[in-house]
Amino acid sequence: MPNIDTPGAEHRLPTLPDPNRIQHISDDAHALDTARRLALIFSPGAARRDRERLLPWDELDLWSESGLGAITIPREYGGADVSLATLAEVFVILCAADPALGQIPQNHFGVLGVLREIGTPAQKRRLYDEVLAGRRLGNAGPERRSAESSNILQGTTRLRTTSEGLRLDGRRFYSTGALFAHRVPTRAIDDEGRAVQVWVPRDAPGLTVIDDWSSFGQRTTASGSVVFDHVPIDPQDVLPVWQLADRPGLYGPTSQLIQAAIDQGIAEAAVSDAMSFVRERARPWIDSGQERAVDDPYIIADVGRLQIDLHAAREVLIETGRVLDAIASEPVDAGLSARASIAVAEAKILTTRIALAASEKLFELAGSSATRAAHNLDRHWRNARTHTLHDPVRWKTHLIGNYYLNDVLPARHSWN
Repeated sequence: MPNIDTPGAEHRLPTLPDPNRIQHISDDAHALDTARRLALIFSPGAARRDRERLLPWDELDLWSESGLGAITIPREYGGADVSLATLAEVFVILCAADPALGQIPQNHFGVLGVLREIGTPAQKRRLYDEVLAGRRLGNAGPERRSAESSNILQGTTRLRTTSEGLRLDGRRFYSTGALFAHRVPTRAIDDEGRAVQVWVPRDAPGLTVIDDWSSFGQRTTASGSVVFDHVPIDPQDVLPVWQLADRPGLYGPTSQLIQAAIDQGIAEAAVSDAMSFVRERARPWIDSGQERAVDDPYIIADVGRLQIDLHAAREVLIETGRVLDAIASEPVDAGLSARASIAVAEAKILTTRIALAASEKLFELAGSSATRAAHNLDRHWRNARTHTLHDPVRWKTHLIGNYYLNDVLPARHSWN
């Protein structure tokens, strides 16, 4: 094991859920009802968890027991196979309650999408069964920038064939969910120079998850480092993701749909808190001639504009989910895959804009007292600013314009 400075390391391993407490989600309505029930539990402690950086172990155990982790598994394997529109709405609901906690399962569903597209029937049966039993999937994300890793698709993580069998070596970052996961999938390069995805058991020898995430926003996602030091790998835990580059599909648009839903949840929480503060605590400006802030005409107009933008972003997001559902029902060719990427790019632009606008406008509407640390309302902006940096929307507008103006199809990867 390499010598690692781990002042914030969390040595706790996730426990396996009690099989008797695992709920089976039957359909879309059941998934949404379950998400709303969890949101009511998660919301009251969100500000404190952010302020004190309390990692949501107990809340994630409730999430596992709820059965929500299995909602995208195909029905033939025992899942609910909910629509992508429903999946997006589930993330909006959870992230409006606590966006850091709500973001943690994003990679869970992202890697399930990869399994769905390129996993063998045997891999699907085995790994889907684990998820149906309440196990969580994390992610060991891109590597930090270096000479060998100039962009997020490049890296030095290697899966090698040795005399002892397959061994995995590398160091990754932005590993949202890995700390809390029962498996930690990661991208690596095999002996033939091809990209593969390796689903590493959390308790595998040589695997270290380091809680060194220090961002000012999304603080409890624990999106820190993962180290693989000669980790033994079962060949059945390897997926050939190199095949996805040449195969039109929906794994990228689905991942982006979840990202957009997280931002929408942040925006909805910010707007809700802004209105509550204006109703309960804010004062009207002295020149308004009003006795209550809720009667200030400029505040009323600003709230109206926020609601319009919030509603527009949500409707485009859910409509994008429906577009992806319609595409998924057909054989997906290059044109349909591109259409899905364009639709989700439009949603991502709108949810990014409203998350940033609402979390900043909150203070203008609520007044200087809203900046007091006791309220911790700045967490909305910190969360929005941090999460919307996940992939730059300036490239979304370029992608959309190039598609409509020059018939250029978007590149296929997890960020399109």
